Amino acid sequence: MRSVIFAACWGQFWAPPVRFIDPLKKFKMENFQKLQELVASVEADAEKFYNAGNSAAGTRVRKGMQDLKNLASEIRKEVTDKKNSK
Repeated sequence: MRSVIFAACWGQFWAPPVRFIDPLKKFKMENFQKLQELVASVEADAEKFYNAGNSAAGTRVRKGMQDLKNLASEIRKEVTDKKNSK
């Protein structure tokens, strides 16, 4: 009886490792292509903001830059994982 209670309680506190690398995940250039597409889309809004003074385009540029930052960070992690897996 005690072992069942202990096992039930233990399951509540156990957590998987913080950084788990899925062995089935393939490192692809998809994220790099997304990065290039995102830069192209931000470029049009940046032109509207700087040349035409469109403040809504400036908001889209800021959001796009944040997305670029997050995607670049993800690409960095993928590159590091692939480099270290050799």
